[in-house]
Amino acid sequence: MINPMQQVVIAVRKRDSEAVITALQDAGVLHLRPITGGPLSTGSLAGQDAQSRRDDERLLARAESTIAELGAYRPAPAPLPAQGEWEGVVEGAAQPVSALARTRQELQADLDAEAAYGDAVRALARLSGGLDRSRRLTLVPFLLQPTDNLGELEGALRAALPDRYALATETVGQNRVGLVAALRSDRDAVRAALSRVRLGELRLPGRFDGLPLSEAAAELDRIRQNGAERQRQLGEQRDQLARTHGPALYAVRDALKDRVAVHDVRAVSARGKYSLAMQGYLPADRVPALQAALGQFGDAVSYELHGVDEHHDQAIPVQLKNNSYVRPFQVVMGLMSLPKYGTFDPTWVIALFFPLFFGIIIADIGYGLLFLLFGLWLLGKARRNEGWDLSFFGAYVPPATLRDLGFVTNVMAAWSILWGFLTGEFFGTLGEHLHLFYVNPDLVNSLWGWTGIHAESHEAATNVHTAAAAHGGLIPTVFPRLETSYFSNVALVFALLFGILQVLWGWGIRIQQGLKHRDATHTWEGLALFGGVFALICMAFATRAGQDFGQFTNFTNPLILLMYVGFALFLIGWIRVIRHFPLLPIELLSQGGAVVSYARIFAVGLVSAILAKLCSDLGWSLAERIGFLGILLGIVVGALLHFFVLALTLIGHIVQPLRLHMVEFLNPTGFNAETSPAYNPLRRLSPAANAVSGQGK
Repeated sequence: MINPMQQVVIAVRKRDSEAVITALQDAGVLHLRPITGGPLSTGSLAGQDAQSRRDDERLLARAESTIAELGAYRPAPAPLPAQGEWEGVVEGAAQPVSALARTRQELQADLDAEAAYGDAVRALARLSGGLDRSRRLTLVPFLLQPTDNLGELEGALRAALPDRYALATETVGQNRVGLVAALRSDRDAVRAALSRVRLGELRLPGRFDGLPLSEAAAELDRIRQNGAERQRQLGEQRDQLARTHGPALYAVRDALKDRVAVHDVRAVSARGKYSLAMQGYLPADRVPALQAALGQFGDAVSYELHGVDEHHDQAIPVQLKNNSYVRPFQVVMGLMSLPKYGTFDPTWVIALFFPLFFGIIIADIGYGLLFLLFGLWLLGKARRNEGWDLSFFGAYVPPATLRDLGFVTNVMAAWSILWGFLTGEFFGTLGEHLHLFYVNPDLVNSLWGWTGIHAESHEAATNVHTAAAAHGGLIPTVFPRLETSYFSNVALVFALLFGILQVLWGWGIRIQQGLKHRDATHTWEGLALFGGVFALICMAFATRAGQDFGQFTNFTNPLILLMYVGFALFLIGWIRVIRHFPLLPIELLSQGGAVVSYARIFAVGLVSAILAKLCSDLGWSLAERIGFLGILLGIVVGALLHFFVLALTLIGHIVQPLRLHMVEFLNPTGFNAETSPAYNPLRRLSPAANAVSGQGK
């Protein structure tokens, strides 16, 4: 649900403003909203306030850059030095850290140069034969690609310098390096000859440019031999600096951020000569915390609380407040924008249906157990307060997020295992091969015969898979989606029922929100499309998906009567909003397609089941045909294929349920059309006790 908000206006004497803002930081509940216009000053600070802000921001930037160069995670909390010592703490760390960073950068540049040019330079040094130190001769190195023609270069050199040059080449890797020796006065002529055949002089980077080839080769050899050890030593020096300066540096950095935040609050407030006014929002259940924070100032602070205008105020922030089961699914909601304040929070719907849809698609006990192990691994890291460093993606997942991801993964795994029992799938058909599951046609007919399907008996079965599996296991399969010869329509309609539910539900929410906000246009739009989609659904069932249009005149069929009522509601609603939505009939057809989109649950799940079946059948056949070696080979091949198939299709199995919620369900509600800012209260980074010691210097 969306946590109800209250709006607050606070007025305070200017001389007490820093203490009041600090108290608000300690409370951590007030989401500030800028004040613009009016008789008081707003916007950028001026005078001494502006200079103080620039000084704090300069020192904060210095601390931030030093921490970045240290490259260390946050250490254990440390006492905050007195405010007068902050600059000394930052500069005391910044100078050695900056010097070390420059040394590490230079070393890395040398290592990169050695990796890129080392072999080529060593080959050129051998070709030079000591001529690189000659005062009369010049050496021009170049690089030849496999497609370059050395004969063209020799022709260009003969034309420019007949009998006044020497050319030598050597193969290095897939390319060749070459060297042209000539008189110093002919250096430009050699370069011109290289240019005519689309070659250029090989120039070394940085400090190696201009060195004789033999010296450059010797230096690159030294880097190759000692570079890794030198890099390790510099890394140890950086770690030592992080241990020495990191705790105090982080403490000062957090305190500086808090001071800059005080300046930011003043900048978004209304300021007079002797007073300052702030406005913002806070959750209704956090009002006592605000009152406690401001109550200590007595008559020095005046504030007023009142309800928010959710119909017209666009700046009301949103904080989601859900129970312990739904709350972890807010990490899934993070893929979408926040709902607009005063509307509908779909987190609990996603918490219910997203793992259910995923479980229906996977529907495999073996795959579900793998997801369960992964979820438990995530929860284990979270319990140990460990994050997950995904450096190859440039990301780091903190422990709190891992805890939510682990919970969500375990719920998805539980639904996958449950549906695996219903479909009788354990790594595809491995469960049937092991006689754990079997298809009993009599049971299937008794459960699903009312839909018109008829599963063949064991004796009459022509399908080899059905014949081999019937009456041959411990647990009967009650939802045999792999029996495509007779069960596909049942599984398809079962998936479409979710589409019927969610699309109609979405338009029902649209109606409810329109009534709540007294928006006649959206109310009639919702009524029109709810009636139209309902009518299309009734028509599909009454005519058996268009096979019997003669039912249109069968008024004894209640579905036909409901169909006409739905179309009538659509026409009435369209007439009421035709000025705003003239193409509503086209939208109706689109919404009919939205219902059909839920066939993805059936289609993607069936493809997943067929691929898993092929993997297990292949491994089992190897075991049956080759003997003991075949068993080992079958296990290895089957496991590898299962892993490959799961890795290849997993993203689709997650994305499809998400898409159904983001598009087919949430579009009718209006969720994707409007949003509100996230609740981001003013908070203190440094401990309150440290703040006191810092201010009382």
